[in-house]
Amino acid sequence: MMSLSSGQISSSYDLSFKILLIGDSAVGKSSLLLSFISNSTEELAPTIGVDFKIKQLIVGGKRLKLTIWDTAGQERFRTLTSSYYRGAQGIILVYDVTRRESFTNLSEVWSKEVELYSTNQDCVKLLVGNKVDRVSERAVSRDEGSALAKELGCLFFECSAKTRENVESCFEELALKIMDAPSLLEEGSSTVKRNILKQKQEPQASQQSGGCCS
Repeated sequence: MMSLSSGQISSSYDLSFKILLIGDSAVGKSSLLLSFISNSTEELAPTIGVDFKIKQLIVGGKRLKLTIWDTAGQERFRTLTSSYYRGAQGIILVYDVTRRESFTNLSEVWSKEVELYSTNQDCVKLLVGNKVDRVSERAVSRDEGSALAKELGCLFFECSAKTRENVESCFEELALKIMDAPSLLEEGSSTVKRNILKQKQEPQASQQSGGCCS
């Protein structure tokens, strides 16, 4: 996988995918995203509502644009996130390996929410156990995480936003699996085509509006 720095960000890409990060509050969703986007490992305040970041990278020889939505895990924001499931090609379910409740909530709360709101039948799901750097505090074993991933039909990774262990691998593997699904690949390509068409139409519109005022 090749990442593009901010100085290399281009308006040209082959595929565009929407990724959603979900899970309990304080499991490290925002930290995972920041670690992936900017190689930073700083501690972050809880997300309020919904935030998103864009990352361009090259995977499997294709230039990808990932729009990654980071959702708040607090109960009071839960109703805000339902619309953000729409059109997502990939969903990352995150738990904290040191907090068992965040793990059980994936099967009891979050996976059910995915079934309820996800609009893509072929959407690729990835289960991520975060904070593996805190070895002495671990409350959920790797085998338990792997078993739940199989039960939910998810890919599975353990990682650490703090040390960046497996962070890039998570997103790279998710992108590759999305590209393996013909329907999702077509969606990603269609998004790019629509954006190109829109960009071509906008200059024409501005030229016409300029002419009427001269």
